[in-house]
Amino acid sequence: MRRAAFFALAVGLACTALAQTTGPARPVPAPAAVPVVPPVPTKANAKDIRVLVSADEESTLSSQMAGKIAAIPIGIGASFRKGQVLVRFDCSERRAQLDTAQAELLGARETHEAKLRLQGMGSAGELEVTLAAAAVEKAKSQVRLYDTQMTFCVVAAPYAGRVARLKAKSFESVSLGQPLIEIINTASLKAQLHVPSNWLAWLKPGTPFEIAIDETGKRYAARVRQINGRVDAISQTVELDARFDNKHGELVPGMSGTAIFKQ
Repeated sequence: MRRAAFFALAVGLACTALAQTTGPARPVPAPAAVPVVPPVPTKANAKDIRVLVSADEESTLSSQMAGKIAAIPIGIGASFRKGQVLVRFDCSERRAQLDTAQAELLGARETHEAKLRLQGMGSAGELEVTLAAAAVEKAKSQVRLYDTQMTFCVVAAPYAGRVARLKAKSFESVSLGQPLIEIINTASLKAQLHVPSNWLAWLKPGTPFEIAIDETGKRYAARVRQINGRVDAISQTVELDARFDNKHGELVPGMSGTAIFKQ
């Protein structure tokens, strides 16, 4: 009995000493919250400026007459010189009309001269001579009309360049005003790009920069030629028209790249 009581007393004293040594449990503090910093918007720079190469002269040549195409002696992508025939029409009917008008003019002149001779002999009046002269003028106008229409039988190149697209084929019948062929002047190229409007503080016509073309992997020197007089209110950009400093045969319209400004 005494041993059991002594053992219980010893256990109680040990628990009391342990509690005094460790003390009450302290709460663990929560980790401090890390402030979220919003990303800083980056300003537009040269790496964001895309450039499109285009031709300074691009034309769609249309038919000036209704008729049948006799031949298109040129293919897509082919080069041509100024004044070269690109499309030729079958104008046999118009040629016949011109020949008829010329014959009528010849007859009208003969009649007029005969009336003048008769008038000199007193066998023709003033009215007959006047009507004969009017017939000559009418025949002349018909000849001029058919002669002008004969110029529509061929479509000539207004400048030297290359064929971009054919919209008609040989032996095809077309109507007046129908598009026939698209041409471009590859000797005169320009670059079109849009830059941030706040660049207008230092950007002026003549400002030099470089254009890295994706298709060729090369850089080309260029200069700002014109600046649009209106800023796009939505994108806050302004359109530029630039020129290459030199001619480059490997550049063609439709290529694109990146503008690199030193500013």
